[in-house]
Amino acid sequence: MNADSVFPRLEPLLPTVQKPIQYVGGELNSTPKPWGDDDSTVRWTLMYPDAYEVGLPNQGVQILYEVLNERDWIVAERTYSVWPDMEKAMRAGDALGPIPQFTVDNHRPVRAFDLFGVSFATELGYTNLLTALDLAGIPLHAADRTELDPIVVAGGHAAFNPEPVSDFIDAAVLGDGEEIVLKISEVVREWKQELAARGGSFDTGRTPRDELLYRLAVSGSVYVPRFYDVDYHPDGRIKRVAPNTTGVPWRVHKHTLMDLDAWPYPKQPLVPLAETVHERFSVEIFRGCTRGCRFCQAGMITRPVRERSITTIGDMVENGIRKSGFEEVGLLSLSSADHTEIGEVAKGLADRYEGTNVSLSLPSTRVDAFNITLANEFSRNGRRSGLTFAPEGGSERMRKVINKMVSEEDLIRTVAAAYSHGWRQVKLYFMCGLPTETDEDVLEIADLAKKVIAKGREVSGHNDIRCTVSIGGFVPKPHTPFQWAAQLDWETTDARLKKLRDDVRTDKRYGRAIGFRYHDGRPGIIEGLLSRGDRRIGRVIEAAWRDGGRFDGWSEHFSYDRWVAAVEAGLAGTPVDLDWYTVREREHAEVLPWDHLDSGLDKDWLWEDWQDALLAADPDADSPEVEDCRWTPCYDCGVCPQMDTEIQIGPTGQKLLPLAVV
Repeated sequence: MNADSVFPRLEPLLPTVQKPIQYVGGELNSTPKPWGDDDSTVRWTLMYPDAYEVGLPNQGVQILYEVLNERDWIVAERTYSVWPDMEKAMRAGDALGPIPQFTVDNHRPVRAFDLFGVSFATELGYTNLLTALDLAGIPLHAADRTELDPIVVAGGHAAFNPEPVSDFIDAAVLGDGEEIVLKISEVVREWKQELAARGGSFDTGRTPRDELLYRLAVSGSVYVPRFYDVDYHPDGRIKRVAPNTTGVPWRVHKHTLMDLDAWPYPKQPLVPLAETVHERFSVEIFRGCTRGCRFCQAGMITRPVRERSITTIGDMVENGIRKSGFEEVGLLSLSSADHTEIGEVAKGLADRYEGTNVSLSLPSTRVDAFNITLANEFSRNGRRSGLTFAPEGGSERMRKVINKMVSEEDLIRTVAAAYSHGWRQVKLYFMCGLPTETDEDVLEIADLAKKVIAKGREVSGHNDIRCTVSIGGFVPKPHTPFQWAAQLDWETTDARLKKLRDDVRTDKRYGRAIGFRYHDGRPGIIEGLLSRGDRRIGRVIEAAWRDGGRFDGWSEHFSYDRWVAAVEAGLAGTPVDLDWYTVREREHAEVLPWDHLDSGLDKDWLWEDWQDALLAADPDADSPEVEDCRWTPCYDCGVCPQMDTEIQIGPTGQKLLPLAVV
């Protein structure tokens, strides 16, 4: 396909759409490369399926973009979802016809590339993938594609159950992407060169496209849905998922990057031209989490814990500030304060940048990992924003169920320390709809928030104390102990949150000091459908998209009624429906849609942890806490022996010295 830039055709449209700057490209540290030789060059388009302002800061895409472009034989460019106004303008096109989905680096048509990699952080981006495919001129269904179309590869956390989008993708990759994208590129390069040498065909009996997919599948590193068949029981449950082609593995394993210091990316952080959701430079200080929170898919699928050394963190921060000009640095991980040398990291960076405009920040902090010394280091430059803690469950009983062993006493003691040292605002994050939850569990969130305000006023001597309560609906996710749990219906979720809101607002003493943020339960139900769905859900996604579904992660674009209608149309004639996928509890013997995709976690261990959660719901039962295996003996989740990995933590004893003044 012609790979010429479509910008001359795109430019006249820019004055007619909102935020045209997001389509222009040319960001600082972007890497527009020449197209290269056809047979030896491998070309990737990388997409985060959301708007530019959300997609550009995504670190996963930035890392892969840089890793790929460091190789002189690979071209990697980026594309993002276009807003509905731009989609309409592109479809109307010009005298030459519709304008295709394009990259922002060189404005080349997406269909001209060899590979189209899509990173899904959330399942609600699936309809945006279909929009991009359709605008690009790539057939929606993988079965209809030819050698003229790129290989569509899904990654990200949602790819740990890619079955709902298996009709639309050619392949999926589980886990860390830094090494596997290079291996995939090598397979594609070898295939292209061999195809050219053979005159456009292979002697295997497979089409050239199927030959490439087969080579990817037999490596055991890439999941190719077309090489697996799914059989169903008459009641709708899955009977089995099995390979339909010789040489294809029964189970596909995730990828784990074991030496983060050897991969200090991004080295060239992209600086956006338009305002984005995160205006900072982010450094991932470690990957993985073994706290064992039963609801947390990210913590389960990214095991084991692998820390970056203090010196590598310091080098990455300095390089990122110098290359980007950002003045805020976020130290990211699933639980950043758990880094074994976080105190030394904080002090070393605070010493290094004291008296400058550089500020440091941590994301949501565990109550039991917080201390004032750490907080003071991060606010030493005078920027003291609010603190965020995530108790998750409103009651002590619920926190035992989810294995978030933080007591009310711990929380009150922590916020008291913060308020007494000058902080005026604390944000608390909770979930509604957790397994075994009752109305009383949710109402205890209000009691907890009021106690936080009372303690803050007491220790600070001021009344200008604020506490923001933010509540998200719980969605059961694959590869977690709660993968068998019934999801709470949206009506009950909304009713509980209304009771909680009313409890807060009617309290004249504390109501005005407590902010209350939550979303209704409907989007969570659709997310639950997509996260635990099987291949039959592809028809639902397509029906929702054809009915106008776009940007379903945005409340102003999401339509629950559209999705309900799509479910009815897509699942007509089957024994399953929306409730079957969401509010139904699964049995141990049931084959789950993702059982053939190996996250390293032993399924029996997950089941036992699910049973422990149910046991913890009884306040009189003796339910042990599942402790963090960083500090205790192994509790046999299965990851390390099965993945041939190991926990990598400090302390290293290294020090982060201030930089010499030049």
